[in-house]
Amino acid sequence: MVYGISTIASRLLNFILTPIFTRSYGASALGVFTKMYAYASMINAILAFGMETTFFRYLNKYEDKKQQVYNNSFLIVAFISTLFLITGLVFTESITKWLLNNDMSHYQDQKRYVQYFLWLLFSDAICVIPFARIRADGKPFRYSIIKFVNILSYVLLSLFFIYGIPIIIKHSLPGATFFQSWFRDKWVGYVFIANLLASGLTFLLLVPEFLKVQFKFDSVLFKKMLSYSWPVLVANLSFIINENLDKILLDRYTTEAQVGIYGAVCKLAIFLSIFNMAFRLGAEPFFFSYAKNENAKVTYAKILEYFVIALSILFVALTANIEILKYFISRDAKHLAEYWVGLPAVPYLLVGYVCLGIYMNLSIWYRLSDQTRFGLYISLVGAFITIVFNMILIPKFSYMGSAWVSMATYATMMIISYILGQKYYPIPYNLKKIVAYLTISIILVFSSFFVFNRNIYVGNLMLIAFVAGIAYFEKNNLLKLLKK
Repeated sequence: MVYGISTIASRLLNFILTPIFTRSYGASALGVFTKMYAYASMINAILAFGMETTFFRYLNKYEDKKQQVYNNSFLIVAFISTLFLITGLVFTESITKWLLNNDMSHYQDQKRYVQYFLWLLFSDAICVIPFARIRADGKPFRYSIIKFVNILSYVLLSLFFIYGIPIIIKHSLPGATFFQSWFRDKWVGYVFIANLLASGLTFLLLVPEFLKVQFKFDSVLFKKMLSYSWPVLVANLSFIINENLDKILLDRYTTEAQVGIYGAVCKLAIFLSIFNMAFRLGAEPFFFSYAKNENAKVTYAKILEYFVIALSILFVALTANIEILKYFISRDAKHLAEYWVGLPAVPYLLVGYVCLGIYMNLSIWYRLSDQTRFGLYISLVGAFITIVFNMILIPKFSYMGSAWVSMATYATMMIISYILGQKYYPIPYNLKKIVAYLTISIILVFSSFFVFNRNIYVGNLMLIAFVAGIAYFEKNNLLKLLKK
């Protein structure tokens, strides 16, 4: 609950920035924003090296070597991150030219963006294992507070750059001369600076965890951890490719404005993304620690069942109220047509996130059975679908092609994971009930969106009927839970 509330609160603060960014920078600048963070997500997966999952697994597998597991995990990530930072700073100019496709018209700005992101990626990566330790130590409040401070400082600094400094200059308030000497109005680079400063603050808040690191490297344990982590690394990287390559390919095949539109409507799917992330934060340590219990598999099956029910309700609720949520993209009338044209992509993106959430839940089988290579295989299949079909569909259908591919990719990964899981680590999932709830929710969503043209009243009547039906069929289970 704590992880969920803190994650939702943090993401909602970030969500508030979406209409502000679209109003302040326009679709083209937002395209730069979307592209840079898409690349950053992929690099983050490499720098973390799968060590977060490995840390949790080996912490429970070798309970007498918890400190050694922490040392190894941190030192590996720190070494890779430092090497990346040094290499990136040396080759900044080459990276900038590659990102610009040799278009030198925005070279100096792009070079600064690259430099900001090098430091930002280093700072975020170095904090991965300390954050994992907080979760492993059962300190959700400390974890949540640090995350909340991070996003709040990012939001406030962004608002200060967008509104605060221009007001100070306009009204000749104290500091106006100083800010006027360097400030550039409507420059998207300030968003990256705000993020970097917020990450620096997070680094300082994690100092107690950094001080717990002992610079002793257990080479024997490292070899075992590496054999577990590298498939996780590739799987995570493939997952990030599935999540972000569409935006990168859109930038290559279309325009920055198209990328900006797609990036903006993707924000409407953020609530399902938040739900998935909050679940993972709380469930991952629990799954590993509970694995030795006699009824573990029955518990995992029941967790997925309730997870799908909650996910389906949220899925229908978001679509039913899309006419309200769309104002979070832009409240400025002159930008409405610019962004709302991308709304038809939202239902497909939401279906993709539903499948992704279920896949994340299902994927525990190969992590618990130390068969992480299967996670690698599944993710590679997903990456193949993402790469090939985006290259085929984007030139013809732009961001709609990306939305379709995203849905197909996660649905395929979900199905493959279920089939393999039942073969190598069978868990007694109630497949009929899960499929029934998913099918009904998908029918309601597409009916509400396309048949009834996003009518908010019809959509919410469908939502009420769906929730009532679930309550009727689940009343016995709910009464048992309440009694407990």
